[in-house]
Order: sequence, then C-alpha cells, then structure tokens
Amino acid sequence: MKYGEQQIKNAKLEVWPNQNKKRDYLIEITLPEFTCLCPRSGYPDFATIFVKYIPDQKVVELKSIKLYINKFRDIHISHEDAANEILDSLVKLLSPRWIEVKAEFSPRGNVKTVVTVHFKKKGYELPFMRTGQKSKFKS
Repeated sequence: MKYGEQQIKNAKLEVWPNQNKKRDYLIEITLPEFTCLCPRSGYPDFATIFVKYIPDQKVVELKSIKLYINKFRDIHISHEDAANEILDSLVKLLSPRWIEVKAEFSPRGNVKTVVTVHFKKKGYELPFMRTGQKSKFKS
C-alpha cells in the first residue's frame, strides 16, 4: 500500500481550538475532488463538496477533512447519504453554531444532483437574522 493510500485509510477528522470564540464568522471549504461509488451500479460518482460553517469552540483541521473526504472513494453510497454523512460527522466533531454541506454532483446519464443539508445549534440565531438583513451565507 502506498503512503497516500495508508493516510486515507487511517484518516480521522481533527480539530483546532477556535481562537475567536466571541465572534460569529463564516468558514468556507471547497473540496472539488469528491468521489464515491453508486450503490446500485457501482459506477463512480464525482462531486464538489462545499462546507460552510460558523464555528463555536472548534474548527476542523484542513488536511484531516481532505483525507476524510477521500475515504468515500471506495464506498457505495447515494448522493443524499453522502451529504448527510459528511454533515453528521462534522456536527459531531465540531458542534458548530451553524453548518451547511452542499454536495454538487457531476452529471451522469443526463442527471445532475445537488444535495444541501443544514444544522443549527438549538437557540442560535444566524447573524443576518438578528438584523433583519438578507443572508450573506447563501447556498
């Protein structure tokens, strides 16, 4: 097994402490090389994963999310389940104030799929909702 394959096999999401806990700010991560396998046909699916979140106590370490995303390449999983699994993993790890995961799959067989899932911490109000302004955190 090559060193990259070993890193992907052993990948675990890691965190850093949020140094700016008192402030709401948006982190956006784009992962343009997501792959998984169709659970029905076994054909590869390709997507760009967009993660947007407002951290609370922790932020995700970037190399760890890259390796975590690469673990999906040999998994038979639907588009919907992939987006939800990524969201659930990040919510469990980070316990963010707010998070959105958008999985934009490349067309296959004349079908393009975009799956967007959200989580908001109970009682948390998004910053744009407090002022009545339109969202700066568009999907």
